[in-house]
Amino acid sequence: MYSEGHRKSGCIEVVCGSMFSGKTEELIRRLRRAQFANQKIAIFKPAIDRRYSDVEVVSHDFHKISSTPVSSASEMLDVPEDIQVVGVDEAQFFDESLVDVCQTLANRGVRVIVAGLDTDFKGVPFGPIPMLMAVAEDVQKVHAICVRCGSLANYSHRLSKSEDLVLLGEKDVYEPLCRDCYLKAVAEEEGC
Repeated sequence: MYSEGHRKSGCIEVVCGSMFSGKTEELIRRLRRAQFANQKIAIFKPAIDRRYSDVEVVSHDFHKISSTPVSSASEMLDVPEDIQVVGVDEAQFFDESLVDVCQTLANRGVRVIVAGLDTDFKGVPFGPIPMLMAVAEDVQKVHAICVRCGSLANYSHRLSKSEDLVLLGEKDVYEPLCRDCYLKAVAEEEGC
């Protein structure tokens, strides 16, 4: 119970990992728990992510929750004052301004839950996720299972030859690999 004049402190939570690690599933789980607690939520995703739905956040196993697609992180600042929890999926597709937006929302007393890839297909830190991890109160790194050996996977290995940083795809374009299998796959590709 808070005394009059004392507002609840906001926070930033980051759920990150490779493709197929359950990031979106964990985001949806946390948002559903907030809904169950009768908290007011707002959910955002990048407008470019239309893999499963234009207006829903959808996990790879097809759990979904309604969302608002936005073209820029600054649009998230327009949430009504009574919103208590903001969820952001596929956060790696936003630019660095997402960090300031999340900080602003948290400073307003909002719980901000962000899900996204922490590294790109080359294993390089991806977009605003590393900076969000640095300022977050809570960071959870989730792992897929390596499709080649069964170890914990930390890499999103791209099966396509495309060098574009953003290439939306599923199991036809990406596979989760552990470090050893990823390094072997890259060496094989470079040897071709």
